[in-house]
Amino acid sequence: MKQSSFESKHRPLWQNFEQQLKDLESNKSGEDQFPKHYRIICQHLALSQSRGYGPQLVSFLDDLVMRAHQQLYLRRYPVLPKIPQFLLRRFPQAVRQNWRYVLISFGLFYGVMLLTMLWVWLQPAAVYTLLDIDSVLNMEQMYDPSNAKTGRERSSDTDFMMFGFYIQHNIGIAFQTFASGLLLTLGSLFFLVFNGLTIGAVFAHLLNVGYQNTLFPFVIGHGAFELNGICISGAAGIMLGWAVLAPGRYSRLEALKRSSTAAITLMIGATVMLVIAAFLEAFWSSTVSLGAEVRYAVGALFWFLVALYFVRVGRSR
Repeated sequence: MKQSSFESKHRPLWQNFEQQLKDLESNKSGEDQFPKHYRIICQHLALSQSRGYGPQLVSFLDDLVMRAHQQLYLRRYPVLPKIPQFLLRRFPQAVRQNWRYVLISFGLFYGVMLLTMLWVWLQPAAVYTLLDIDSVLNMEQMYDPSNAKTGRERSSDTDFMMFGFYIQHNIGIAFQTFASGLLLTLGSLFFLVFNGLTIGAVFAHLLNVGYQNTLFPFVIGHGAFELNGICISGAAGIMLGWAVLAPGRYSRLEALKRSSTAAITLMIGATVMLVIAAFLEAFWSSTVSLGAEVRYAVGALFWFLVALYFVRVGRSR
């Protein structure tokens, strides 16, 4: 088809579509047929390029496509209105629907942590098998009951700066655990075991030196979000690795695509949990003036609410 015939045939649609774009760009309501017309304009652009039509026509259609793309994917899919739906429906549903991966991740992490705690508690010298002496001394210093504030080494005097530090630290561990799952699940499994060993060894050693009254009131509050968030990120990584390792009747690329939606949902939810954990760790857990009893009570409530959230929230009536 000659370019002149092509333009004559489709020019009314282009003009109508351009007017729809102007309406949308001026915050007026658009037509319901806009997505359908967008796909047709994309086809026209591809035809114009393949047939070698003039650069003016190609540029005109390309401009329409780019402007329409912005309206479809930047304007029509706002993030903020979707946050409540994600937190109250998609995330807890994804955890329940992929319970096998979640169970593997939670069982591995908490199982290794509890076994390591028992081992180091019964054999105190075993802590030096897992941690170097500088790390052990650093932990003792951080949880010394004589400190005005407890917890990880504070690189800043302000709680707000520590909030940013904890976010960077927590999310860094979570993404490391998630992304390494692509290595046939081995990376996620390794980091879950590694963190379980490290945390179990630290907990047991601080118990052995008599710092339990400093340690547990500190970790119980934010631990409900931090530890479980790391486990969920591990589950997401295992999902991706298993899709590559055992794709079933799909190609590995197709299996990875199919599992990535749920895995990313889990990872986004885990990130939200880790941000909450960072906030609590910076502004709540480290404040010793609240008293251990208050922090134990609030921490127990957090653990209960997190469990209730994953079991009940998002279920259809």
